[in-house]
Order: sequence, then C-alpha cells, then structure tokens
Amino acid sequence: MTLTVVEGDLLDQPVEVIVNAWNRNVFPWWLLLPQGVSGAIRRRAGTAPFRELRRFGWIPLGGAVRTGAGRLPFHAIVHVAGIDLMWRSSERAVRGSAQSAMANAIAHGDRSIAFPLIGAGTGGRRRDLAQRWLCEELATIPFDGEVRVVIWPERKAGGA
Repeated sequence: MTLTVVEGDLLDQPVEVIVNAWNRNVFPWWLLLPQGVSGAIRRRAGTAPFRELRRFGWIPLGGAVRTGAGRLPFHAIVHVAGIDLMWRSSERAVRGSAQSAMANAIAHGDRSIAFPLIGAGTGGRRRDLAQRWLCEELATIPFDGEVRVVIWPERKAGGA
C-alpha cells in the first residue's frame, strides 16, 4: 500500500473512490442539512448518492456502504458511520470505519481511495488524534494500491 497524507479538498483527489464520513443518525439525510464532507459531496454530486444511501437504513458504527458518485468523477462513494447518535466519534469508530471502507474497496477491486479525517469536525475529535487513529489502522491493512488521507486546510487566524 502507498499511504500518503495530503492537504486539500477530498473531492479533487485523483482516486477511484472517496470516503464520506457519514453518521448513524436516525433522521432522514435531508433533515440533517449535511455539513463538512457530506455537505461538500451534496453540493457537487447532487442528491443521488444520499437517496441511494437511505435505502441501506441505519449503518452500524464503524460500518460502511457503497453508493454511486452522482455528478462526481469517482467510481463510487463509500459512506462510513464514523459518528454515533450523540454526534461524537471515538477511536473505535474511526478504526472500524477505516477497516470497513478498505474491505469495501478491496471487494470491489478499487486501486485508489481517499479518506477525510473521520471523527474530526462534526465528530468532535482533535484532528491530530483522528489522523493518528486513521493512519495507524490503514497501515495494518494489506492493500496493493494507493490510499490518501486528505486533510482540509485549517483556517488561519484572522479568517484567512
């Protein structure tokens, strides 16, 4: 596996598949006004991936499901349940999400995949912790392809 950490936009990565850090909430996706990665996907991909996602129902914490990519140029989006019903993430959720997403990618013959920092942002975990848990877990998975962890640039002081 080639594992790299890059700063940038998940939706601009040259990979076959991206991971969406979804949550396990019981509310319909359209009532949640998707934020962060999900919001960016919704704006650029349209609603098709989320309509497809709702057919899967409640995803177990750390679980993953695959949908089409809508208007995005990827083969698919792997949605992972990295946030619990209380809108919090945990080491178990991050590691389980990494395992489930990679198992999905391997099962579908994907050769490249990009992850956001699962558990950071809405999940409430520090970025450095989320990155460490994710990268440590990914490094344990045998995969003959490229894995990217994409970190959204932090805002600088003064709003720049």
